[in-house]
Amino acid sequence: MSASSWFTLRWNEGAVELLDQTRLPEEEHYLRLDQVEDLAQAIERLSVRGAPAIGVAAAMGVALGAFNSMADGAEALRSELETEVIPRLRATRPTAVNLFWALDRMQARLREDSGPAKSGADAVRERLLEEAQKILSEDIQTCHQIGQAGLEVVEAGARILTHCNAGALATAGYGTALGVVRAAREAGLGVSVLADETRPLLQGARLTAWELQRDQIPVRVCTDNMAASMMQGGQVDMVVVGADRIAANGDVVNKIGTYGVAVLAQAHGIPFYVAAPLSTIDRSVASGAEIPIEVRDREEVARIGNRVVLPEGVEVEQPAFDVTPCRLVTGIVTEAGVLRAPYESAIVAAFQDS
Repeated sequence: MSASSWFTLRWNEGAVELLDQTRLPEEEHYLRLDQVEDLAQAIERLSVRGAPAIGVAAAMGVALGAFNSMADGAEALRSELETEVIPRLRATRPTAVNLFWALDRMQARLREDSGPAKSGADAVRERLLEEAQKILSEDIQTCHQIGQAGLEVVEAGARILTHCNAGALATAGYGTALGVVRAAREAGLGVSVLADETRPLLQGARLTAWELQRDQIPVRVCTDNMAASMMQGGQVDMVVVGADRIAANGDVVNKIGTYGVAVLAQAHGIPFYVAAPLSTIDRSVASGAEIPIEVRDREEVARIGNRVVLPEGVEVEQPAFDVTPCRLVTGIVTEAGVLRAPYESAIVAAFQDS
């Protein structure tokens, strides 16, 4: 079971093509971006979003910059990419670590293949594209592995609450949290999904419900402030969410509202799992307190679509993410298996084995 009739993003004949997620569910519209600046703006306005998908998009952005460059030597190409293209892509969004992980990987590949004794600019361009395509294909494979690892914690008939979108739309395909759901469906476990709508941009209602319906996976949507009541009423068996960055101690940064869901899950004795690739774990930060939280524009709260829902002049708080302390996390589902507390040692062991 996969998103076979649509795709999140891909490289096609010198351009990056991606499904514009700002138009869903009303319109399935694909953007064809052949300029780095256009791709950077697409990341910023959330036409492509989700930590793994942003990483893939950024990697493709480096390849795009390489093919657009007029540099005729490897060193000139390297200089242009490192001073213009990569910094622009790094500046798009501050929280999701996969963006920086992918750019670091592309930069390492660029430096490996550039230099006075190395091959020319055209060969470097091809190798950068090869690396970006490899990051995309690895992401899909990793999501399938996360799904399989998740079978360890999913019971037959489980009603799974999720927050925001951590599915095929948030990755190169298949998904992390929804990868666990897809794998469970493929295994015949008969699971279903309850999706928080996820204010203010409604990624749960617009995106999670859209892709699950397309794959014929049972899904219902509740408003964010209904989650507690649904848990109290015995309608939630487990929570599975994605992550934009995980600290070395297991603290999880994810879409705003995730922390509240975790608190509710603990209060009702419901397991709370996070599904994410190892590339989302940032061992350079000791805890979630060190992770920068993106603050987005007032208008995302002040409007729902074209309708104004907030009086003019009233200020808003608009952090895009929050921090869920590791003590609230039952387990972190990765391609290396399900990590459990104490997370510091579990994370170290997972990287040693990978």
